[in-house]
Amino acid sequence: MKIRIYLFLIFSLALWHSPQGFAQRISGTSTLKIDDNLDERIFGISQLEFYEDSTNLLGFDKIAAPKFQDNFKIHPGANKNKFDINHTYWVKISLEKTPESAKKWMMEFYDQTIDYLEVYIPDEEGRYTKLSMGDALPFRSRQFLHKNFELILGNTNAGIDNYYIKVRSSQKADIRIAIRSVNRFVNYAMNEYFAYGIFYGMIAIIGLYNLLVYTVIREIKYLYYTFYLLSVGIYAMCVDGIAFQYLWPSHPDWNQIANGLFSYFIVLWAVLFSIKFLNTKYRSPKIHIALLTTLILKSMIFAAGLLGNYKLFEIKYYDVLPFFLIFTGSIYIWTRGYKVARFFVIAYGLLFLGVVIKVLANTSVIPHYTLVYYSLHLAFLLEMLLLTFALGDRIRILKDNRDRAMKRAIRQMETNFTLKEKVTLELESKVKERTSQLAHKNELLEEYNKQLTAKDEEIKRINSLLDKDNWKLKSNIKASFQARLSNKLLSYEEFRGIFPDSSSCMRYLEERKWGKGFHCRQCENTKSAPGPKLFTKRCSKCGHIDSVTAGTIFHRVKFPLEKAFYIAYEQISAHEPKTIEELAEMLETGKNTVWNFKKKTRANIEALGNANPNWEQILILADEKLANRQ
Repeated sequence: MKIRIYLFLIFSLALWHSPQGFAQRISGTSTLKIDDNLDERIFGISQLEFYEDSTNLLGFDKIAAPKFQDNFKIHPGANKNKFDINHTYWVKISLEKTPESAKKWMMEFYDQTIDYLEVYIPDEEGRYTKLSMGDALPFRSRQFLHKNFELILGNTNAGIDNYYIKVRSSQKADIRIAIRSVNRFVNYAMNEYFAYGIFYGMIAIIGLYNLLVYTVIREIKYLYYTFYLLSVGIYAMCVDGIAFQYLWPSHPDWNQIANGLFSYFIVLWAVLFSIKFLNTKYRSPKIHIALLTTLILKSMIFAAGLLGNYKLFEIKYYDVLPFFLIFTGSIYIWTRGYKVARFFVIAYGLLFLGVVIKVLANTSVIPHYTLVYYSLHLAFLLEMLLLTFALGDRIRILKDNRDRAMKRAIRQMETNFTLKEKVTLELESKVKERTSQLAHKNELLEEYNKQLTAKDEEIKRINSLLDKDNWKLKSNIKASFQARLSNKLLSYEEFRGIFPDSSSCMRYLEERKWGKGFHCRQCENTKSAPGPKLFTKRCSKCGHIDSVTAGTIFHRVKFPLEKAFYIAYEQISAHEPKTIEELAEMLETGKNTVWNFKKKTRANIEALGNANPNWEQILILADEKLANRQ
């Protein structure tokens, strides 16, 4: 159905200018005779007499003067590409009237982008009436509410009328004038608007379809494509003059930027859509960068056009570049195995061809024909259909890939289930085997446990006997230890055998101080916990930390504790007292250290008030003042 509509559209476009209506090129003549046998004649600027006013100062009176008429000449090489936007063009058409004609005749100007078009129309008395037209004037100021510029020709009396047309435009104008009958115009206009309705209707339907698809699957490429179709539709309306007629008829200023604005949007959304559809970021980073660079350059040109340089809005050679990159990039990605891009390649190939033809026609490289003029419309139409197929084909391919993946997953699940059953059976067999082995080992363990229980009872009995013997042995050792310390004739070597290092001294003080229980010196509490350091305790009530040396003569001693122990013992020894020098040499310590600690010990003995104290008595500070000094 879509193909039939497309073929009908092409046929309609071709009929807009039927064979009898193609321009009849008349060279060497400057007068056109109205003839009922020809419904229309179309003249390009190369077939018309015109004068190019570079000063922009000449008025109609000067132009219409008899002596100025020799300046009007036919320039066969003239074309749109040679139009100078800074000059004023005066066109002269000499019309030989035929009063007996049964038809009404009119003049039509094809280029809807001409800013100012002034037609000086002669009357029967030789006076002229000025008719102003152009896309810089409100749409409703025209004689005919049609996208082109038209006026009725007078044909009531015989003679030759000279029509003068003044043309000024900020963009290159394609001065193409048709002389046709009103009936021909009505037929042509109705067919043209009918074809436009089909064309824009298809754009609207395809755009709405893709917008609905986007709302369902939420893939941004469909939204980009919808914006692209909207831009194509409005751009085509701008080119055709339909946009001015229906969208902004009271705002002619929009005509200056509309073409450039929506042609930029076409490139913008085409590049973004292509990037997403082809996934260029991952499939071809170089093409991705090239497309973004092209978009940036196009944006810069568009920004320069917005600043007032409207000629940049015209289609130029560089406008082919974005579509060329999209086309060649899609071919490259397709050849790399991305089947989704096949319809995309064909679509942008046709669009690229249409853009090339349009550029060549705009620059007058190829002659102007109806199909050439509407080549971009046909390319857009074919591209839209093929891109719609491409999006559908992409969904189909993705669905096929998903179905294949599901089938592979199902087959894999079946294989996994079979392996699972096999492994389960093997595990059950091994579990039974291991269960049997464990049962046998449990029996052995129970037997061994019984044997161990019997051995444990025997060990407990032996430990009881050993504890009893150990208690007796400890009692004997303790008694022997006390006896040795009480022996005041121990030599230094013998004393070192009892207290060889500081740890043994600390353990002795710990047993002496806390052997019968903890007693806090601050709050009288009897419960404690281990302190932050070795040989310390923390009161569970007030938190006071007590060390084993606190409250003894060894508190805050700065030299080895075993040496301090011997100096204290030397004070109660029955040996002949050693001098400070001898003790310092024996203990390998300083004389002042020996003298100070010996003095401290002697002060504690004197505080005891006992002329002959024993070893344990001298360890504890007897004088509170001495304790405060500590």
